[in-house]
Amino acid sequence: MKYIFLVLSLGFFFTPAFAQELTNPSLIINTIEIPAGEFNTILRDAPVIMLDDIHAVSWQVTIDNNLLYANPNGNAVLRLYDKETPDEFIEVGMGSQPDHKFWVAVQTPKEGYVVVHKDLDRGWYPQAKSIVSFTDRAGLTVNNGARIVVTNLDIGTFVIDSYSVYGMEDSTDPPAINSGVMIIEFLSGDPTKNTFAMLPFYMAAAIGIIVGTLFLTKKRS
Repeated sequence: MKYIFLVLSLGFFFTPAFAQELTNPSLIINTIEIPAGEFNTILRDAPVIMLDDIHAVSWQVTIDNNLLYANPNGNAVLRLYDKETPDEFIEVGMGSQPDHKFWVAVQTPKEGYVVVHKDLDRGWYPQAKSIVSFTDRAGLTVNNGARIVVTNLDIGTFVIDSYSVYGMEDSTDPPAINSGVMIIEFLSGDPTKNTFAMLPFYMAAAIGIIVGTLFLTKKRS
């Protein structure tokens, strides 16, 4: 806990000092809550939901999965779609307890659908948040709440403007999710407009990694 306090203290320290410098007109922060019932559908029936804002240049999507799964084969799958090429998307899948399988896939016009990471056991952690981040220069990076599982993957330019969710493979399957909610936070901006205004990205990523590390350390002790 002392490390989390240190990070938060540093954030508090810098905020007053750079109050004038933190203005960045490109910075966008949105939070949405997706209820359990939205995941009890198959992919072809999943509606694509447009976001109020588009997220470009540098963005971060934080996934806080508080869903209670209805069966061991249930999944909660999130797809993020590119504005310019709707058939291009990033997919994050989170399976039920006890395995907590986790996968990341991307679809691009050139490569098609490709699973870039898959972990069938302890792939994500309910006590931590998963983070998907992207910059035009560094590409795609994914943190499962405890460690980085995808690093600087080049997917070209990707501007989020919509998303969809699903959790069932077949319409005859039992419901995937029983109750709960998935909270998703979108942050985006152009660092060239003001580097200090991008501190929320760094703070969120740092806290997510620290919380995940402390959770794993405590579990192993």
